[in-house]
Amino acid sequence: MTVKMDNVGIVADDLEPVIGFFTELGLELVGRGTVDGEWSGRVTGLPGQRVEIAMMQTPDGHSRLELSRFLHPAVVADHRRAPVNALGYLRVMFSVDDIDDTIDRLRAHDVELVSDDVVRFENAYRLAYVRGPEGILVGLAEDVSQSDA
Repeated sequence: MTVKMDNVGIVADDLEPVIGFFTELGLELVGRGTVDGEWSGRVTGLPGQRVEIAMMQTPDGHSRLELSRFLHPAVVADHRRAPVNALGYLRVMFSVDDIDDTIDRLRAHDVELVSDDVVRFENAYRLAYVRGPEGILVGLAEDVSQSDA
């Protein structure tokens, strides 16, 4: 049996700054629209739902994010500022070529580092968690194993 990840979903209150943030990170907006109808409510268990979505993908086309803004029904919980040890889905992590440059570019989108600095894990990675628009938690990883060889 073959399994492939199709996408990760993120619910936002305002899609524009979130799209801008992920565009700056390097993802591409590949589609946008509204999802509603009897079939969609049956899938999610939310009859009568109406959701604005934006689909983004990484440059290689292998990983996608589905950004959603619920028009109906209203959002029932807010986990945007949950700490990194909260139960449930936590974050999405991206591999980047230059973590310092990436963080510098993302600062224009009100990004804040979760800790004080970028952390090195052995001779393998430089890592950081950042909070983007609406408190979305994103991990960044720079592979430094080749540069140390």
